[in-house]
Parts: sequence; structure tokens; C-alpha cells
Amino acid sequence: MPDEIPGLDLTPSRAYRNRELSWLAFAGRVVALAESAEVPLLERARFAGIAGMLHDEFFMKRISGLKRQIRNRSAKLSLDGKTPQQEFDCCRAELLEQSARITRVLAELLAAMEREGVAIRAHSELGEPERQALRAFFESAVLPILTPLAVDSEHPFPFIANLGLNLCVTFTDGDAERVAVIEVPSNRPRWVPLPGAAGFVPLEQVIAANLDLLYPASSRLGVHGFRVTRGAEGEPDPTVDLSDEETERPGSIVHQVGNELKARRFAGIVRLELDSAMPKGPRKWLIRQLGVGQEDLYPTESLLRLSDLMQLATPEREHLCFTPHQPQVHPRLRDLAGGGELFEEIARGDVLLHHPYHGFDSSVLRFIEAAAADPDVLAIKLTIYRTSADSPIVKALAEAARRGKQVAVLVEVTARFDEAPNIAWGKYLEREGVHVAYGVARLKTHVKLALVVRQEGDRVRRYAHVSTGNYHTGTARIYEDLGILTCNDDVCEDVAAVFNALTGATRLADWRVLLVAPDTMRRRFTELIRREAEHARAGRPSGIDAKMNQLQDPQIIQELYQASQAGVPISLNVRGLCCLLPGVKGLSETIRVFSVVGRFLEHSRIYRFANAGDPQFYIGSADWMRRNLDGRVETVVPVLDPRLAHELDGILEVYRRDNSSAWDCGPDGVYVRRSPAPGEPGRAAQETFIRMVEADAASASGADGAAGSPPEARDGEEEEPPARRRRAAGPSRRRLSPTIQP
Repeated sequence: MPDEIPGLDLTPSRAYRNRELSWLAFAGRVVALAESAEVPLLERARFAGIAGMLHDEFFMKRISGLKRQIRNRSAKLSLDGKTPQQEFDCCRAELLEQSARITRVLAELLAAMEREGVAIRAHSELGEPERQALRAFFESAVLPILTPLAVDSEHPFPFIANLGLNLCVTFTDGDAERVAVIEVPSNRPRWVPLPGAAGFVPLEQVIAANLDLLYPASSRLGVHGFRVTRGAEGEPDPTVDLSDEETERPGSIVHQVGNELKARRFAGIVRLELDSAMPKGPRKWLIRQLGVGQEDLYPTESLLRLSDLMQLATPEREHLCFTPHQPQVHPRLRDLAGGGELFEEIARGDVLLHHPYHGFDSSVLRFIEAAAADPDVLAIKLTIYRTSADSPIVKALAEAARRGKQVAVLVEVTARFDEAPNIAWGKYLEREGVHVAYGVARLKTHVKLALVVRQEGDRVRRYAHVSTGNYHTGTARIYEDLGILTCNDDVCEDVAAVFNALTGATRLADWRVLLVAPDTMRRRFTELIRREAEHARAGRPSGIDAKMNQLQDPQIIQELYQASQAGVPISLNVRGLCCLLPGVKGLSETIRVFSVVGRFLEHSRIYRFANAGDPQFYIGSADWMRRNLDGRVETVVPVLDPRLAHELDGILEVYRRDNSSAWDCGPDGVYVRRSPAPGEPGRAAQETFIRMVEADAASASGADGAAGSPPEARDGEEEEPPARRRRAAGPSRRRLSPTIQP
């Protein structure tokens, strides 16, 4: 805990929300979308899958950590004063409650999907022709790859992989009853289509219904599904040398991460999910074989591995899904003939990108590919934290190296659950002649930066992309993120220095404009918060508007509480966990916390400080979490172009005005979803942004290029003055934000 600020009543239960329970509250908001009749049917099923995925991650990361603390008899208390055992008990209760909610809603959804002709059907309910078709599929495509594993004196209990689907099979062998385990193959479709587009059947049910082909002599078969979840951290392999000399060996980080991945594969089990209909005998046998306790047992009446619902390939049913969104080309990037014109456009003024509303492929990917192909580009530098399996970004970097350009890439090989593909990408780039670094000792590199160095006449000019999101073409279509394309000298100088620090272990005494963690970011954010408090005490305009994924850092929370007591109005749009409690009398009465949950994952970070009427904006990779401020390399960039600051003001205002997909947090940490007043149109932020870019694209041929903001985004607001819409030179700069005055 940090030193407490004098005058603040920081009684743990009064001042802080438990981190783990706040994280689960976010999962609960996702479950609520699966329950909501206002959400299209198939999207509700996908939200149930997302909730299942969130639970998987929570068990691997957070429950495993709590169990380790309990095992080690840790006396460390959480921010809100709970012991590890108390936290575990509260989390287990909440997880069981959410799982029960998912089970109830999934039964409702499956019935509704059947009425719509997109059913996930039980094998037991099929007619004989359908059963025969599935049996033929099983014989030809599944049976050859199954490996039944008996468990007896000659066959030990097999290793059960993390998050896999398995069948516990009891069968007779003469007079004896025996047990076997069958892993459901992950390289076969989980949802097996029925003939005539009559729906789907879960693969495990197809296997279970046809096991007589594996056990033809058995007269009695019992089949029940189960699944284990292992912790994200395992015990290191004792055969691997991790001495100081070994860890200092050049390039040893890749070797260490490989060892950790191996350890994770065999990490301890933190959850056993099983079919609630499994008889008592096989259940006790399975618990004993896996070595789990009753507190790790999670029986379910629903489907196992709910995350597979996210990949359910249903027939086209427009009324059952969200209206498709087609990312639009940023207005400034339309009608550019080649890479040279792209760089010329950036040189004329910074470009603010808002994904997925602006296309990633037509902006960021285009920026990297243009740099790779442009003969005037001398060097490209980029960070990879997460990227897609078939990454065109990586391929463009390899092509640039083949063309003789200097290419340097920082590949963060400790990005949780992406370690193996990142190591593979790093090795691929090395083979193509790219200079690859694998992170910084003791710090995870979380920055999202790209730098292009270009020869222009007799000068060398640098161009940078500073982002809140990863260079991942897949998630860029479903994650909400911001980025800036710029050739500002100060920004590019700092970005170049960051890359030198990452690849060359150099140090810089000072930064021109970037906030860099763990160097200057915490100190500067603290100064900015305290400055707003000083403005409020002096009667000057003050305010803090921040959008982030998570808020946990105790020192930042205390600074926000102190600013609130000085009278600073504070609005915090926090997608996930938030340990700050808003609206607490005498502590946080001027603080408002809300969370937006919709079809896209909110992922951008925006920080606005009113600054006595001269607002300052920042965007970047860091949340207000202790790990981001102290344990990672992070960058946050000031928004120096006033036109971009105006766009960000509009973006923040759309979120503030959301009356449909935003949830308000109360002083007790409980979230309540907003709903439109009677007769009031809905203003869900993400849908508003979609309509804005679509209207802007439709008005692209207008003389002055003014954006077509939807009427509900500008109700009661003045039209933006034409002088503000015009660019100082060259083609018009179209607005990308609602006409909200800052």
C-alpha cells in the first residue's frame, strides 16, 4: 500500500473495490448482454461464449494466483482488506452465480435458435436419417484420430491438457467395469453440421453416440464430459539451468520463456468442470485421479467450453445479428495514389485513427506496406506485442528487409498466451534479415509504436504511428482503439529514443513530449492530477476525463480522491476492473465511473485534463494500473494538433451521452445499466460511431467535406463553425467526431 494522503479516510472497505470482484463484475456485464432481449439472438449466444472465455482467463490468471497465495499461507491483504482465502471464497461464489445465469440463458437461447432454424441440437433428439449421417461422418473423419486411453494397473491416468474437451467412459469388459478417457479432437469442428442446414450437434455428443464402434463388445457404456483449467503459471523445469550466469547469456530470454511455456502446460489444475449428470462413482474416481479438491469442482448442466460459441458458423440471418459494420477509409487517406502521397498527407497534419470505425488495413497496414515498398524509405521500426496468425504486418517488414531497408522489431515474448507465436515470428523475421530484440530485462514491453525514416530531398524525415492497440489485423476489426499518424519532430524524436532504448539498451535523461513508463509516466500523471486540484481550489476551470481498460493503482486512486475533495469534476470511463469507488460521501463525491460494453471490445486509452480552460489530451498504451506504470515499458503521447484534440473531445462526449450500452458504478461498486428515458432515442456509443463514419463516407463528395454526424449525436448542439472545418492548406479535413464544442 502507498503512503496515505493526510486527510483522506481510506478505510479499505470504504475506499476500494476488490480487484478480483471488480474484474468479475465486468464478466457479469457481458453475461447481462447474453441475457438481454434487446440484443440480437445470435449475438447473445456469442456473448455467452465471450463470458465463458472470460471465465477461462480468470481461472488461469487470477484464481491460480489466489490458490498459490493460499498454499503459501500469504498474509497479504487486498486493497479492500480481504485475505487470499476470503477473496477466493467470494470469487468462487460469484463465478458459480454467473455460471448459473449462463446455464439459464443458454437454455433459453438454444430453444430460440431452434425456432429460427439455427439450432444446436442434442444427438438424442435426432431422427434416424440424421443419426446415420453423423455416424458416417464419425467413421470417416473422427474415429481414425481418436485415442481411447484405459486407466488400470498397466495404463496410468493420462495427462489432461488445459481447456480441452474430454470424455470419461465407463464400460464393461466381461464381468469387470473399466474406465477410459478420450480427448475430443480439437482439429475437428466442435459444431458438426446436420444435413440440409438443419442445425448442429456438438462433436462430443457425436463421439459419445458412436462409441460402440470403439467398444463393440461392451454391453453397458456410460459417457460424461469433463474439462480442466490449469493455472497460467507453472513450476519451472528443474532440469533447466536458471543460474545468474545462464539468465545473463545473450538471447537467453527466449530460452527462459520456452521453459515457462513447458511449465505452464503441466501447471496445477484450478478448475474441474464436468457434466452434472456424471454418477457419483465416476465423479469421485475422476476427482481422485486429477488430485483436485471440492473447491475446484464446477458441475454444469450446460455445454462445456462455451467459448466455442464465438465460432458458431451460422447461416445468414440478418435479423439475428448486429448490422454488419464495414470499416471506412479515413477521409484524409482517400484518393491517395501511392505511398509517397500518404507520407505527404501525414506531413500536412497529424491524422487521428479510430478503429474499427476507420479501417486498420487502409490506414496502419497501408502505412507499413507503403514504407516497405517506398524506395525513399530508409528504415522501419515497430513493436509487436500481439499480432495475427497470418500477419501482413510481419510480411511487410520481411519484404522491407529483403529490399535492403534497415528494419528493427521489438518482439515481446512474454505477452501472456502469445509467447509461442511471438517467438515464432521473431525467428521468422531474423531469417529474413530483420534486427529482432526480445524485450527488456525485468520489464514487459507494452508500447504500440511504429517509426518510418524517409529520405526527402536533402533531409531525412521521420514518421510515427503511436497507438493504443496492437498491430493485429484480426483484433483491429473487433477492438476499439485509437492511433495517431504524425511527423511531429518532438514526437518522432522521442519514439526514436524509445526504440534505441529497447533495441540498444541506451538511456535518455529526459523526454521531449512522451510520457514513458516506468521512467516519467507516473510522476507526470500525478502532476497533472494535482494541477487540476490546484485549478479547482483557485476557482479556475478544472476537470479530468479519462478512458481506460482498468484502474487499480492505489497511488493514482488516492490522487483522484484528493482532487475530488478539491472539487475537480472527474469522469472515468473504465471498461473492466476499477478499484476506485465513486460517489462516496466525503471521499469521491465529484467522481463518476462508468463502463461501456458493446459489440466491440473497448480498448483505447484517452486522458483529458481541463487545465484552466486550455485542455490537454494524451493517448497511449497504458492503463492506470501499477503494472503499467511501474512494471512495463509504456508510452503515452500528448495530442499536439488542436484539430485532433477537438475530435477527441467529440469522442469522449459520445461516450458520456451513451444511454444504452453504458453502466454506471455506484458507491458500493455495483453497476447499473443506463436506459433511455421514455420517448428518448437510444444513443449506444459504438452504434453512434458506426453511423458517424458511414455518414462521413456518404458525404465524401461534399464541397467542404463536412462530416455527416447523425442527428442524435448533435441534438441541441451548434453546427461547427466553417472556419474550424477547413484545413489551413490543401484538401478539406473532414470531421470524424460529433459537433460537440469542447
